[in-house]
Amino acid sequence: MLTFEHQFATLPEPLWVACQPTPVAQPSLIAFNDALAAQLGMQTRPDDATLAQWFSGNQLPPGAEPKALGYAGHQFGNFVPQLGDGRALLLGEVVDQQGIRRDVQLKGSGRTPFSRGGDGRSPLGPVLREYLVSEFMAAVGVPTTRALVAVATGERVVRQMAEPGAVLTRVASSHIRVGTFQFAAVRRDEEALKALADHVIARHYPEAANAEDPYLALLEAVTARQAALVARWMSLGFIHGVMNTDNCSIAGETIDYGPCAFMEQFDPQKVYSSIDQGRRYAFNNQPGIAQWNLARFAETLLPLMREEGDAVVEQATEVLRGFTSRFSAEQRRLHANKLGLAPESDHAAPLMEALEIHMHQGRMDMTATFDALTHYAQALRKDSSAHSQKEALLALTTQPDGLTAWLADWENAQQASQQSERLEAMRRANPVVIPRNHRIQEVIDAAVEGDFAPFHTLLAAVTQPFDESEEARRLAAPATESEQVLRTFCGT
Repeated sequence: MLTFEHQFATLPEPLWVACQPTPVAQPSLIAFNDALAAQLGMQTRPDDATLAQWFSGNQLPPGAEPKALGYAGHQFGNFVPQLGDGRALLLGEVVDQQGIRRDVQLKGSGRTPFSRGGDGRSPLGPVLREYLVSEFMAAVGVPTTRALVAVATGERVVRQMAEPGAVLTRVASSHIRVGTFQFAAVRRDEEALKALADHVIARHYPEAANAEDPYLALLEAVTARQAALVARWMSLGFIHGVMNTDNCSIAGETIDYGPCAFMEQFDPQKVYSSIDQGRRYAFNNQPGIAQWNLARFAETLLPLMREEGDAVVEQATEVLRGFTSRFSAEQRRLHANKLGLAPESDHAAPLMEALEIHMHQGRMDMTATFDALTHYAQALRKDSSAHSQKEALLALTTQPDGLTAWLADWENAQQASQQSERLEAMRRANPVVIPRNHRIQEVIDAAVEGDFAPFHTLLAAVTQPFDESEEARRLAAPATESEQVLRTFCGT
């Protein structure tokens, strides 16, 4: 049994609206995250039928008090003063086994006052995608919302066509976004804004409470987390797809896995989202967009900060300028790990820059390249099978001569870092398996036909992303030309 609390409900009501989920026809359990449930304090697992009832919204879990949260947002750069949870309900908060307060939210549970004419439902495909990708992110150590339960509704949801419906239960450090602050700020409700900021400081950044200016310290703390988060995304080739301010978590977690994807063939301007026609959220644009979103956050905090006029604007601007150095520092650390070099190595940055050029020009798969490079580094250390591992790496590029020259430079840099812990860090930085687009689509296609076995197989693989088994290798293989999925969709 989860023990729900409702701290967010102590904030002024414009930030939330009480709302009941809409019952569904025939709920059935798809997946339940036993390990996460145990972390949340659920000692005894209810039977599947009870879980399906609770987490479809047909019957509320004991202690749940559902609320739709209000927020605004810049969507593709255009400000919308009221968005909010149009198909999601916060059931409440649970204090987990580590003493961390976590939100538990239904997604796809029916209409709310923020639905704006939508049906409040979710198709099955986006639920399975978010479950797989968020659990992979957790497995590789990227801050993220988590998937607790997926339930099929027994109903059809009409988007481009009629599709099976589903409800996802999502767990987050909180669902407070930059857009939540914009929602209060656009109403000129300074009381609500201050209450929200104080709540965030107490919940996520208690050290800021003792700062000379707690709200400036809050901006700095959120900036630091976002810089680290986006650097981690990019080290994996992750493209969020909809980095709107309403999808920018104040807690520094990855949230809202809509048209997201992991880049396969390396291209710094890669876009997967079907709605990103202007390439605003392309892979290489993500740090700049994160900084832009944080500037919108800073604008909401200015009335709360101690200084006034030009002085407070300059203070906030200085914090925002610091995003670049924070992002670069985290990226340097991650690049050193991916290349098997010491964190202080001067070679990591130029080697990574050169390798990215080779990957782009040689049409190389990003994940497969770093996996093969890891195997080559291991073979060099053991002085065994190094030639065959090098050949396997060179087989990934259409321009082997350029990569061969790069490898010579990399091997020279490696010699200064030949320590077992460097290889361990390299392996942890370079997963074998990622949730590849075509594999996710295979899972969705099978599930639409009622077969969830491929989903569970892929889930097992992506939550053990460093596994070297034969099955893992099968699922790790890049898409063939005919298998490629080049567009992903939001599902709202």
